[in-house]
Amino acid sequence: MKDTHVNYDALAPTYNQRFEEDKDRPATAHALLELAGNLNAQRVLEVGCGTGRWLAEMRTVANWCYGLDPSTGMLTQAKNRSAPIWLTRGRGEALPFPDGTFDLVYCVNAIHHMDGQQTFTQEARRVLRDGGAVAVIGMDPHEQRHTWYVYEYFEGVYETDLARFPSWETVIDWMRAAGFQQVERRPVERIIDHKTSATVLDDPFLQKHTSSQLALLSDTEYATGVQRIKTAIAEAEAAGNTLRFPTELIMEMVWGY
Repeated sequence: MKDTHVNYDALAPTYNQRFEEDKDRPATAHALLELAGNLNAQRVLEVGCGTGRWLAEMRTVANWCYGLDPSTGMLTQAKNRSAPIWLTRGRGEALPFPDGTFDLVYCVNAIHHMDGQQTFTQEARRVLRDGGAVAVIGMDPHEQRHTWYVYEYFEGVYETDLARFPSWETVIDWMRAAGFQQVERRPVERIIDHKTSATVLDDPFLQKHTSSQLALLSDTEYATGVQRIKTAIAEAEAAGNTLRFPTELIMEMVWGY
């Protein structure tokens, strides 16, 4: 079975490069800020906080923002944020906090990295106060194959995502089983970022150390995929055509109280 654990300590020094193009994602930030505002959340925990990109947004509405991540390298990057946040090394399957500590627990593009995904929902319920909420934001490759050229040119990436991403229906079932009520789901963001011809080679998300999908590939597998792209570009140009590399990903949020 393919190892689906990403070494984020190795990715940390270059990981923020992806946010140069990812910085204009107001809808995801708005969804989190709206939920926090509805709760009047003052103590917020992001599980899988990485470099602290979303915690910096949450700090504008909550007085105490905590970030948890298993990667020391990513937490080191998060410490460089100007917003004051409290950072702890740990995993979502065993949250190192007392019962009833937080008003809101959330994760963005992180649940698929957890070994105990259902356990995370149980742990979130434990550390939330009564009336608090949990939110999970990400994508579900099960319901539809997202339009992403990476899936087309890198063999096995889509199948690996199917194995590590839980379906939204499964996440909903886990939340309800953990005791959450009013569990809801809605799209929060549609990421559209098409590239054409050789411009795709400058895409930060094509670099091996900026996305977990490519980081999980061996160097040979990665090089083979890049060569497929270069060959396709050359063939299109020889025929006088412009080759399009589409990206259209749907981010959704599932949350419960």
